[in-house]
Amino acid sequence: MSEVVIRAEQLGKRYRIGEREVYRALRHVLGDALKSPLRIFCRATPSYFWALKDVSLEVREGEVLGLIGRNGAGKTTLLKILSRITRPTDGHAEIHGRVGSLLEVGTGFHPELTGRENTYLSGAILGMRKNEIDAKFESIVDFAEIEKFLDTPVKHYSSGMFVRLAFSVAAHLEPDILLVDEVLAVGDIAFQKKCLGKMGDVAHRGRTVIFVSHQMNQIRRLCQRVVWFDAGHIRANGPTAEVVSAYEAAMAAGEITASHRAGLPNEKARFLRWEIVEPRGSQPNVLNYHGPLAIKFIVRVNEPVRDGQHGIALYDSGRQLLWGTAVNHLQLESGIHKFLYSLPTLPLRPGVYSWRVTLFDEQEMLDDWDCAPEFLVATEPVTHWKDEWAGILNIPSRFSVSSMEPVSVFQEKRS
Repeated sequence: MSEVVIRAEQLGKRYRIGEREVYRALRHVLGDALKSPLRIFCRATPSYFWALKDVSLEVREGEVLGLIGRNGAGKTTLLKILSRITRPTDGHAEIHGRVGSLLEVGTGFHPELTGRENTYLSGAILGMRKNEIDAKFESIVDFAEIEKFLDTPVKHYSSGMFVRLAFSVAAHLEPDILLVDEVLAVGDIAFQKKCLGKMGDVAHRGRTVIFVSHQMNQIRRLCQRVVWFDAGHIRANGPTAEVVSAYEAAMAAGEITASHRAGLPNEKARFLRWEIVEPRGSQPNVLNYHGPLAIKFIVRVNEPVRDGQHGIALYDSGRQLLWGTAVNHLQLESGIHKFLYSLPTLPLRPGVYSWRVTLFDEQEMLDDWDCAPEFLVATEPVTHWKDEWAGILNIPSRFSVSSMEPVSVFQEKRS
């Protein structure tokens, strides 16, 4: 049996809710005490939440472990602890081997430096010597497909170019443990497949990969085992097929309600729930009808909104933005409000999708919600029977054949 390279025992990470406390000198404290003697005893108790709680797991050498769960479930927090970016509040983690992490697009890159310079900088951060980077340099550049822009400052790179170079550096410098957090959602489909193949190669050479993704097809393809996080706890840990199927079934049933949506102190507004109004079915988050669609979002406003901006976006399971719009200059009094969207049709392929809604007031963020449960489209497929030719739209069509009068050879030629 292979060696355990990561062992986490009862890991917990607690964060304080609210603004960072401002440093106050002793003279300020004494001055406040003289002005209002009772205030010093009546300070508000700070609020906290646990992003991770009582998490224990082991990862073995050469294993590809997938982490799944809704946004805010604790996946990224775990990777930050394993990367030594943040300290755990409780518990501890043992890591044996050099860790390469790719937690955000371009992490560790300096915007003013060129792609070439950042390759050496990132390699040095990972603990590589210059001669080791020299030996891998051509392979890194070829894989990233940025030869023409190698000597251009990375601040001019697109997000796709950023992620290609960052992933290529992290994977080619061959750390013992590679941590990858959802960055592949930025690249195009061809590059995503290329990265998945590279991570598979890394694992086959005996190195360990921990992979976070909302794309269940990528998780199924790459991972031997999956850990499902829910509200900072491990909900399931086991073979990929079993855990992913249980996760998808829970999403369909609306069981994953994102418990971190609990109200925060002094919040001005908060989205509470969403549902399909028309057509009504047995489940309020499942669409099984081709035709007009009405969707309702319920928001609670605790303080009046004077110049509100509300946005909505629709994503597929790979976090690809499919549609979005926004409304400005909203005025909302305190109370419960209904935001209603009416669409002539939503011809999407059957699958799992997600809504995201936001609410601002005079540029202040009031709420930003990845809606739970997921939006499920269960209409009858009317597209190509091969998945690679089906596209993302599920548009009904009619086809007919009819005979035409004979035409000259000249007219038959294509322009």
